[in-house]
Amino acid sequence: MTIEEAQKTVDEWIKTVGVRYFNELTNMAMLTEEVGEVARIIARRYGEQSEKESDKAKDLGDEMADVLFVLICLANQTGIDLTTALQKNLDKKTKRDATRHLQNTKLQ
Repeated sequence: MTIEEAQKTVDEWIKTVGVRYFNELTNMAMLTEEVGEVARIIARRYGEQSEKESDKAKDLGDEMADVLFVLICLANQTGIDLTTALQKNLDKKTKRDATRHLQNTKLQ
């Protein structure tokens, strides 16, 4: 699925199953909540915190998909074409960081 297809699919799902988009502020709060769930799994599974037994069954991919879903909702409702935005962002990073990371001794 391309990013464009994902935006269209989420929009169709919202209009048929979800009834309507939550407002942007609600979706921003939901995005923050979903990112927190991803952070919790990573901190416990890959970081130094102990993972609770109840957290061991949590699916990191599913939680990341929740983040992506809400981000796509926000893009749709604010008129952002994520394909174009991502390409523009990658171009900016490529130009800005063309040699920066290669010269970073911490990454050697």
